[in-house]
Amino acid sequence: MIFDHLTYTFRPGTIMKALEFYREHGYAAQIRHLGKPFLYAYTDVGDVNSYVHVWAYADAADRQTKRAAMQADPDWQEYLKKSAENGYLLKQENKILVAAPFFEPGS
Repeated sequence: MIFDHLTYTFRPGTIMKALEFYREHGYAAQIRHLGKPFLYAYTDVGDVNSYVHVWAYADAADRQTKRAAMQADPDWQEYLKKSAENGYLLKQENKILVAAPFFEPGS
């Protein structure tokens, strides 16, 4: 199992607007292809202008297949367009994490 760990950093004062915008315009399209995220959370202490989401995949091929389907979805493309227009996002960082041999999600 692998985990796709994404951190998004936003302009100060826009984090809640960005989360609400994503909920309204992006979430349904994303979960339609990726399933529900392992984690979706915003920072309470530290860099309070960021949020993190983590998606679980069987392997790199599973990730590639699901993300390709999402990228081809017109609803997702419309979300990306509108997101670029609102200008909230400053930075995105992606990491692929590999589960430790003893880790069992949901246990």
